[in-house]
Amino acid sequence: MDHMLYLSMTGTQHIMLAQQNNSHNLANANTVGFKADLDAFRSLPVYGPGHPTRAYVENSQYGYDFSGGGLMHTGRDLDVAIADQGWIAVQVDDGSEAYTRRGDLRVDQTGLLRNGAGDLVLGSGGPISIPPHETLVVGRDGTVSILPLGQSAATLAAVDRIRLVAPALEALNKGDDGLFRLPPGQLAQPDASVTLFGGALESSNVNTVDALVQMIELARAFESQVKLMEVTERNDEASASVMGIS
Repeated sequence: MDHMLYLSMTGTQHIMLAQQNNSHNLANANTVGFKADLDAFRSLPVYGPGHPTRAYVENSQYGYDFSGGGLMHTGRDLDVAIADQGWIAVQVDDGSEAYTRRGDLRVDQTGLLRNGAGDLVLGSGGPISIPPHETLVVGRDGTVSILPLGQSAATLAAVDRIRLVAPALEALNKGDDGLFRLPPGQLAQPDASVTLFGGALESSNVNTVDALVQMIELARAFESQVKLMEVTERNDEASASVMGIS
């Protein structure tokens, strides 16, 4: 009885983890540039005294979905989407470097360029600082240019260049903040092959229909494991009753 109960217990535990991961993806279905987490169940033998005659299920994350999301045309000058493969280098609150596909840019009150999540966009020498201007333009190669206050259109001046990178996907790890990072001590170098679309944003690559279907399937699997626990309890009560009669 205890073996059956243990297997059912581990089943419910890992189904809950899979549901948590699926819910996280679904919650970010409208997050700009979000990349879905991928996980799967696998069978593992239960080791202990004697031979491993039973197996239990374990949910494990095995990677991320790096496929591109849909292109949303916004017409906003500071909205950019990466044309193919590549990332925008950003600096997070702790000063470390990370990589994102989120391109809803804005200039904060101090003149620093940030994305919609508040991360500082990095240029050739660190966070990009934007002087007072009338117009701000981001080129396909990431060059940030401004029309200074009181100047004619002919005086468009380049301020900095967004650091666009293309590290190997297998080297990237995703943090709880949804940003990707290289192993400690490694930084991605600028890659001139990465280009931008202006006036557009990349949507999340989460398929909401698939995520909802998976949510239902996981809920049913959880119910099945709970029913197995109930069967185990009834069998245990029946066994105790038989032992009492004897």
